[in-house]
Amino acid sequence: MTTTNSLHQHYSLLKSLSTSESNHPPPPSFLFLHPTTTTSTAITTTTTTFSLSPPTSSTTSTSPTSQPISFDTLQHHLSTRNFFHADEETRRLLIVLAGEAAQKRGYVFFSEVQFIAEADLKAIDELWRQYSNDIFGYSIQKKLWQKANKDFTKFFLKVGWMKKLDTEIEQYNYRAFPSEFTWELSDETPDGHLPLTNALRGTQLLNSILSHPAFEAEEDEKAAENEAKGSSRDGVYGTKPLGSLFPKPYYSF
Repeated sequence: MTTTNSLHQHYSLLKSLSTSESNHPPPPSFLFLHPTTTTSTAITTTTTTFSLSPPTSSTTSTSPTSQPISFDTLQHHLSTRNFFHADEETRRLLIVLAGEAAQKRGYVFFSEVQFIAEADLKAIDELWRQYSNDIFGYSIQKKLWQKANKDFTKFFLKVGWMKKLDTEIEQYNYRAFPSEFTWELSDETPDGHLPLTNALRGTQLLNSILSHPAFEAEEDEKAAENEAKGSSRDGVYGTKPLGSLFPKPYYSF
């Protein structure tokens, strides 16, 4: 009997507690640790912040001639009359000025000449003219090319890049590089002989250089001086057959 009463009292207590809990409102949800997007949002924000910083490499992909170019080496070679190394330095400068593709390739395509800045080509030309007394330079070559009605065979003969062969049939050939080219100034050095431009693959590269806007406007004064100089020098080397002055070439430049 006593056991039965004890069980009854225990059951009544559990029922009372159950009723009390059911009537009590549930605790607020903020007391529980639910997964939130706070951490994810913070990570996303941080990642986005870093992605907004532009990579430094993108600032270098600009025009081919955007980087400053030094002409000191060219000036040094020209001032010391080292025309062979000045010619090599000019070729190197054109490759650098033409852009990254030309640098990787090791030579300039004719289509890349248009991207070389006028100021850079003029600077190269002015150095050649300054240290050769207006004998060498691209602008000198252009005037001779125009005087030859843009006939490259006549132009090559005039500047001494080609020679007439001593044969019964009229034939011409390129001079052998470097032994048959003139690397010093003398009375017999042809006007426009330097700098050299390789024409073995055709004349498009030289055409593009001589047709560059940098050489479109030449001063009338300098043109008149060159005309007078050319007439005075014709008596020195212009009357001598080129074929009799040079041996047969063994390698074309």
